Amino acid sequence: MKEINFEHKMGAHCESGTITSLLNHNGLGITEPMVFGLAGNIFFGYFESSNFPFPTFIVRNRPGSIRKNLAKNIGVKFYTKNFRSREKGEKILDELISNEIVTAAQVDFYYMDYMPEWQRAHINVHFVNVIGRNEKDYMLSDSYYSKKSTLSVSKLTKARFAGGFMAPKGFLFYPVFIPDEIDYERAIFKGIKKAAYNMTKLPVPFVGVKGIRKFARKVTDWPKIARDIDHLSHEIMKINILLEDQGTGGAGFRYLYATFLQQAADKLNNDQLNGMSQRMMEIGDSWRNISYFAAKIGKNRDLGPERLKELSEMINDMADQELPFFQELYKIVK
Repeated sequence: MKEINFEHKMGAHCESGTITSLLNHNGLGITEPMVFGLAGNIFFGYFESSNFPFPTFIVRNRPGSIRKNLAKNIGVKFYTKNFRSREKGEKILDELISNEIVTAAQVDFYYMDYMPEWQRAHINVHFVNVIGRNEKDYMLSDSYYSKKSTLSVSKLTKARFAGGFMAPKGFLFYPVFIPDEIDYERAIFKGIKKAAYNMTKLPVPFVGVKGIRKFARKVTDWPKIARDIDHLSHEIMKINILLEDQGTGGAGFRYLYATFLQQAADKLNNDQLNGMSQRMMEIGDSWRNISYFAAKIGKNRDLGPERLKELSEMINDMADQELPFFQELYKIVK
């Protein structure tokens, strides 16, 4: 086994956790909440599209945006590469391992067979760090798993070249330049400004606070587009999954963002940001109440008009909380 000396750490989210471990390995002492916050990645979007079999929502920016936004904000540079050929993709990865370069790979989560089977699903935007290889297996550091793990060469290659929506196409990346000094005050304010702008000022009716309000309006119509009560129950319970399991960090990343604001306040000795961190924790609690409520009514098939109206009002209340929060946050950094 060719194994690179690498400190494995679990993370709140696969992309921010993978990037944090990569940067730590290459000498930049930075936390996962700071990576997430500097990238301005807190978000909301409600989508009805042919790409989705049912309406859905997201609570963070597009996969890959953490790496791109962080690079723009603090000056880190990443080598990135897609591949048309599986053979070429495997060959380049093996060369990087031979040169002791830890490399992040985008994969289909379903093939990560060290995870419990009930957790695995076909999601093409999972990220892992590849830290070694022998004749049969790769060694991985997956921020969702408690320890270093192995995956067969064939499985990782299949996961890197899975088809479907947002296909990985063998995508790899690793840092090639990290500045000696980072202006954290500028970077923190820039990251916050981006997030606050996206939540309150983007002129698009389905993103940011406007997206939360659209979600609140539309959820009462879900019975009309669901196949039956079982389908509706499944989609309502998915609200909990998207906010808690896929919105890792808890409550749709709101707790993770609150931690970023706390760390930013400590780093800059800024009482205003400390107060905003506490408010974001309270907002996270409200999102968590929604996720628990959705799980309860979905599981019990208690999905009549009154229950969905109650759910809609809870979601709309989140828009009422997040609009003044991000408006005030924008003023602080502007």
